[in-house]
Amino acid sequence: MDYLKELEGKSVHDYYHQIKMNKMASPIFVPGPVIVGAGPSGLAAAACLKQKGIPSLILERAECLASMWQFKTYDRLRLHLPKQFCQLPLMPFPKALPLYPTKQQFLAYLNAYADHFGIKPVFCQTVVSAEFDHVCELWRVKTQGLKKEDTAEYVCQWLVVASGENAEEVVPQIEGMEEFEGPIVHTSLYKSGSMFCGKNVLVVGCGNSGMEVCLDLSNHNALPSLVVRDTVHILPQQMLGKSTFGLSMFLLKWFPIRFVDQFLLLMSHLMLGDTAQFGLHRPKLGPLELKNLYGKTPVLDVGTLTQIKNGKIKVCRGIKRLARNTVEFVDGKVENFDAIILATGYKSNVPSWLKGSEMFSEKDGLPRKPFPNGWKGENGLYAVGFTKRGLLGASIDAKRIAEDIQHSWKAESTHVFQFPCPLA
Repeated sequence: MDYLKELEGKSVHDYYHQIKMNKMASPIFVPGPVIVGAGPSGLAAAACLKQKGIPSLILERAECLASMWQFKTYDRLRLHLPKQFCQLPLMPFPKALPLYPTKQQFLAYLNAYADHFGIKPVFCQTVVSAEFDHVCELWRVKTQGLKKEDTAEYVCQWLVVASGENAEEVVPQIEGMEEFEGPIVHTSLYKSGSMFCGKNVLVVGCGNSGMEVCLDLSNHNALPSLVVRDTVHILPQQMLGKSTFGLSMFLLKWFPIRFVDQFLLLMSHLMLGDTAQFGLHRPKLGPLELKNLYGKTPVLDVGTLTQIKNGKIKVCRGIKRLARNTVEFVDGKVENFDAIILATGYKSNVPSWLKGSEMFSEKDGLPRKPFPNGWKGENGLYAVGFTKRGLLGASIDAKRIAEDIQHSWKAESTHVFQFPCPLA
């Protein structure tokens, strides 16, 4: 008990920097929640907690905020939704920014957000395990630094998982990958189409990233082809002078989801034409219903469809196998390619380090309970940013988590210090 009181009086950050990380280091008690991940979700959770007077500590495996945005996104990236739907709680985007901020503008906003709320994550600390100790009724969070011997253990009453839906790249296994002589890279390594000028490039995956990478390649005089295996909804980014997303949210306040879907599809047909004639067949379910049921996001077109229509981007069926410099498709066509870019998405890595919890599915690493109920688990465990609803969903989670922890903050803090438990 005296040990915990002593640690409570220290700044977690000061204490962390005073000790030399090694296997013999004492557990570090964190008075408030430990948050895993310093991306937008983790920052939002920390800010909402701080507003309510609750301290927290963010553990981040990279050396900076929002490492995925910083290192694993392409140069031309802009927010796909208007800024008012992407801002974090308690601090709007600067008015001077455009409606769809660039990657660099968004990163500047995140850094300003952290500065404004005094959020200082502990960087270069990869969480290797987090498990609830039922004897102590505390979470034990173990981390590893840049060196194998640099380890630490944090102990806390609440654990907020903010490592995200996009923690690890999804790289499909395609027959003949080892034989293909050109580069095969995931979009996490793609920066610009300038390095592919004049080359035949196959982009695998027709989500927003795959579509935009194709457009970027075309703009840099590459010769892109797009693999489309499944059905896909393509919507204009703007309708009737409004963002399609914003218009959808407004209409859903007054009309049922199927009516809004029919409206979106009618407007899309008028503005974009019949996408099926270009090999882009729509699902039977409408775009909003599909998103609501399965989390599959419709593509918001930023110019790719025009390039497909004029033949600058080719649409291909699924891949059957690769050879030295060729790709054979399931429809029997064989074509030569110089490079392949995998726009095959990302996945959660939570099951690899969160132990003994039923909150997250082993299959996909997402909360088992669907939105809007997936933010709260057992024993003070929370999730932020796993809604498949982008930054808006993360903001909703962050507010709920802070409100929930606030209800028991004083009582639970007292309970921790009175509970007899050997932490060492």
